Amino acid sequence: MPPKKPKDAKANISSSIESEDISLETTVPTEDISSSDEKYGAGKVTKQLLERKELLHNLQKLKIELSQKNLLIDNLKVDHLTKIEELEERLNDALHQKQVLALRLDSQLKLQQDENRKQQVLRKQEMDTIMLRQKQLEETNCQLCDRAGDLRRSLRDLELSEEKYAELKELPEDKLTIPEYVAIRFYEVVNPLRALVTELQVKKSNLSEDLDSHRNQTRSLMESYEEERRARSELEIRCQRVTLELADTKQLIQEGDYKRENYDKIKRERDGYETEVRELRKKLEMLDLTHTALTKERNDLNKEAATLQQSVTLMQKDKEYLNRQNMELNVRCAHQEDRLDRLQTQLEDTKKAREDAYEKYVASRDHYKTEYENKLRDELERIRMKTSHEIESLQRASKEMYERENRNLRETRDNAVIEKDRALNAERDVQGKYDQLLYQFRQLQLSSDSRVAELLNQVKLKKFELERSQMVQEETARNLSLCQIECEKHQKKLEVLTKEFYGLQTSSEKRITELQAQNSEKQARLETYERLEKELDDVTMQAAEMENEDEAERVLFSYGYGANIPTTAKRRLKQSVHLARRVLQLEKQNTLLRRDLERQTAHSSQISEECTTEREDHIAAGEKQHGSRFGETPEPQRGTFCYEASPD
Repeated sequence: MPPKKPKDAKANISSSIESEDISLETTVPTEDISSSDEKYGAGKVTKQLLERKELLHNLQKLKIELSQKNLLIDNLKVDHLTKIEELEERLNDALHQKQVLALRLDSQLKLQQDENRKQQVLRKQEMDTIMLRQKQLEETNCQLCDRAGDLRRSLRDLELSEEKYAELKELPEDKLTIPEYVAIRFYEVVNPLRALVTELQVKKSNLSEDLDSHRNQTRSLMESYEEERRARSELEIRCQRVTLELADTKQLIQEGDYKRENYDKIKRERDGYETEVRELRKKLEMLDLTHTALTKERNDLNKEAATLQQSVTLMQKDKEYLNRQNMELNVRCAHQEDRLDRLQTQLEDTKKAREDAYEKYVASRDHYKTEYENKLRDELERIRMKTSHEIESLQRASKEMYERENRNLRETRDNAVIEKDRALNAERDVQGKYDQLLYQFRQLQLSSDSRVAELLNQVKLKKFELERSQMVQEETARNLSLCQIECEKHQKKLEVLTKEFYGLQTSSEKRITELQAQNSEKQARLETYERLEKELDDVTMQAAEMENEDEAERVLFSYGYGANIPTTAKRRLKQSVHLARRVLQLEKQNTLLRRDLERQTAHSSQISEECTTEREDHIAAGEKQHGSRFGETPEPQRGTFCYEASPD
């Protein structure tokens, strides 16, 4: 309907132009009439005729000008009509583009709705599969938690009696439950350890008692040794005092301060002192021997006590090591249980978060869907209203423009130019409005695309969170399996350590038995050597008492002086025999010298009795002679005795 109205306007304009042409053509016959009048009145040229000719001439000029103006008006009308046709064509093109865009928008909306429906169906299917998988995982997790709780409860009391252990040991391993199997293994591992601990405690008590007894013995031996050392020191002091007194007496004798009357007294004192010195030396040797024996015994006892103390410390360290390992295993077990509880709480939190996210996703999806549909409906209605109003306004404007142009064409050329400018301005306004509508449509399209992209991104985020929760759940299951594997490894390690402990215990017991056997062998050898030493001492004393060397050698050969005794023992026997013979010879010489000294003293006493008268003259010579004898004869005997007795 709108395109027909401009055609009616064109018809009206053409009819008005034709009416004007007709009115102009009616004036033409007047010229003919005037020309005929001129023919009739050619002979009479009057003033009226001239005026009439002038008027006709002016009228012709006006007609020419009017025809020119009509041509200009026709040209303007043609231009205006062409412009109107162009505007109508543009309007038709705009309407066609609007319809095409509306159809495209409808098709795109339908496609978008189909895609959204397909995506919703796919998401529903994925969510159904995820929910099924989640339910399966929850069921398996609940089963595993129940199993873990049952195992934890069953593994709390692992102590078994011997009767219960015997009953369970008779059953095959396939029929045993996990707590029963663990209790059997625990009993097999712990029971020998308990027996070993009791044995070690008994051994420790016995060793402590032995150590106390050895300490008491060492204390008593040390006390006796201190007493003997004091006696020895007193005897040494006494011996030194006697030697000093002897030296003083020797000096007095050499100086001649003593008289002949004190000679016998000094001799007796000297003999007594010598005997005391010999006895003291013998006692000193005996004390040295006892001291060395006591020191050896004390060192042996200290070594035994140190070895026993080391064994006790080793047992204590082993016990502490086993206790520490047991405590570490208990701590690790508790840590793993706490970790399992934390993982269960995390799993429950992830389930709750997943359900909340799913509910939020469903609510937001419905909300945004309704908002999007309402906005699309409102925008489409608004676009339709705007387009209808604009079309009506364009129709009104075109009608007004046609009416104005008709009026302006009838009135003046200037009004036609003004109408042309107005038409151009109106065209610009329409083009601007059209551009605004296109811009608004594009903005709406962009906003709808961005909104759809945002919704897709949110869906992807929710999907990523769901996958992440699944990964966390799988990781927790993997960690649980790793913890179980670590527990099994620690159990195997404990079994290996117990086996190594038993092996070390058996090896240590074997070593102890070997050392005890070696100690008994050494003690037997020592006893045989001591008996051999005693026999050798008896043989040497027997051979030394014999005066004939051949008989002494026969005695020695009868006791193994030949090739039966080792070279060291042979050399010892030979040396001891020679020393004993030398001592006996020196003692014999000493007795002979003592007898000579007694004879000389008797002879000197007789001479003194006979020579009483000549005593005063020969006192000095007699004293010198007796002093030289006394100083020369005994001293070499003492020197030789000391020299020969020193090797012993």
